[in-house]
Amino acid sequence: MRQIKLSGREQAVVRSIDYASGSTGAEIQERTHIDGDDLPDTLNGLCELGYVECFPPTEPLTTLNYAAIRFEVNPSYALELKEAMKRH
Repeated sequence: MRQIKLSGREQAVVRSIDYASGSTGAEIQERTHIDGDDLPDTLNGLCELGYVECFPPTEPLTTLNYAAIRFEVNPSYALELKEAMKRH
């Protein structure tokens, strides 16, 4: 098992996602205050790594489409992500 390393923005995004029901891009932006131009890049990176899933599946995420999409933490990585965030 590889060790997960997240940047500060990635950690903020993962923390802002509701583990029970997921969160929309707009909710994530509101909770993290990450610039609307930078947030889609962070979300794209997390989705590419498989740590976060989006519904409906959309590629690529852009400033025009991320706000209405629902994001969830991939259950396969949930425990590892929590551990990675504790280390920081």
